[in-house]
Amino acid sequence: MLGLRHAAASLPLLLPLRAAAAMSTLLVSQPRYAWLRELGLQEENPGVYNGRWGGSGQVVTTYCPANNEPIASVRQASLEDYEETVKKAKEAWKIWADIPAPKRGEIVRQIGDALRQKIKVLGSLVSLEMGKIYVEGVGEVQEYVDVCDYAVGLSRMIGGPVLPSERPGHALIEQWNPVGLVGIITAFNFPVAVYGWNSAIAMICGNACLWKGAPTTSLISVAVTKIIAKVLEDNKIPGAICSLVCGGADIGTAMARDERMDLLSFTGSTKVGKQVALMVQERFGRSLLELGGNNAIIVFEDADLNLVIPSALFAAVGTAGQRCTTARRLFLHESIHDVVVEKLAKAYAQVRIGDPWDSDTLYGPLHTKEAVKMFLDAVEQAKQQGGSVVCGGKVINRPGNYVEPTIVTGLPHNAPIVHTETFAPILYVLKFKEEEEVFAWNNEVKQGLSSSIFTKDLGRIFRWLGPKGSDCGIVNVNIPTSGAEIGGAFGGEKHTGGGRESGSDSWKLYMRRST
Repeated sequence: MLGLRHAAASLPLLLPLRAAAAMSTLLVSQPRYAWLRELGLQEENPGVYNGRWGGSGQVVTTYCPANNEPIASVRQASLEDYEETVKKAKEAWKIWADIPAPKRGEIVRQIGDALRQKIKVLGSLVSLEMGKIYVEGVGEVQEYVDVCDYAVGLSRMIGGPVLPSERPGHALIEQWNPVGLVGIITAFNFPVAVYGWNSAIAMICGNACLWKGAPTTSLISVAVTKIIAKVLEDNKIPGAICSLVCGGADIGTAMARDERMDLLSFTGSTKVGKQVALMVQERFGRSLLELGGNNAIIVFEDADLNLVIPSALFAAVGTAGQRCTTARRLFLHESIHDVVVEKLAKAYAQVRIGDPWDSDTLYGPLHTKEAVKMFLDAVEQAKQQGGSVVCGGKVINRPGNYVEPTIVTGLPHNAPIVHTETFAPILYVLKFKEEEEVFAWNNEVKQGLSSSIFTKDLGRIFRWLGPKGSDCGIVNVNIPTSGAEIGGAFGGEKHTGGGRESGSDSWKLYMRRST
């Protein structure tokens, strides 16, 4: 997998001196990172949990994107481990499904409280292993806490209507039941929150969960599961309700093809998501897809530029451009194009770049060395297709996977690179003249996740929200494309996958309806 190196599958008692010396370089063993022990992390960590910890697969080391130093290793799941875990999760579900929903909500409440107690140290791990800045790492754990709170209330509210029957003396009702076992495959960029959105709602609905996080953020998956496992064990509830199988494509493929997986929630690239969707559909299974986004901000001539500049900066540069909701296209009315580009370039120059765990840092590294290569390739393609680099475009000369936040102008709206989602901090700035054309340009890309306009025209706002406006799942007015509230349904249309997670009536995706 990208950014990973495989160690030997087993460690003999007599280690060569060189290997022993190499092990001592792990960050988890250094005094500066002693706080990792508070999360129960060691030099080698079991990557399978199904009521007990284990794992018999490859040992994989994860690396800190800010310096490319090894943090610690995780022993991944073998296919035999996966098989055992699915069986235990299915058995545990029989117990969990019999517990009343409000009492399931109480367990989720306790999980939220346990996360609250570890929020700073867990947020620090997100910074260390994923690479996002500390305040974003803590904020991501807070999202899991918030969705736990939301799920607690929801556990007393889910249900179906009693409908008028056309037959005398008959009752017509909708009964909602859990689907059973929910498989959750998450991506590196939100290694805590996306699992939280899925698991908290799935659990109060009465489902067991089986989680496979990204291999490059395996330590986060282990740390989060340790927190959850203690809550379950303290309540004498089978730990397999929240199972974990760290692994690569072999485990993900097994989950997609497994008929015992009653719902598979997948977050990741459109390319892999399509493969997952086809495998799940082949067995007539149920999938929930959260895939790519090629999100646009549209700025009209009447917009408040005091709102536009910080919003565009935050949306394009936040998390070093590695959010699915990152702004990748900025459409500017031709009358304000030059002044906005000038102001935005000045704002970019003030972005504080540094170690993600430093409180002054606003912008950290890309996640892997491969991501740096993708960034450079995209900048080169943009130049070849007629774009001009206003600022950025280069690798930063420092340890880690740092690149300059980049603005490109002069490209047509339909340039191939503009229609390509590059998971990096590259913003394509494009001119437009009329509302109708720019709404069409917003919608012409294959993805349909997030979108935003900046204007004071009320009529335009309602056209933007209406049937001929944005075709995205998230439609914003005078705020950035990035970010979402847990109370609303999160997801997008077209190649974004059509799935919805978190709030509103997303809970229905984790249940089956009987009429």
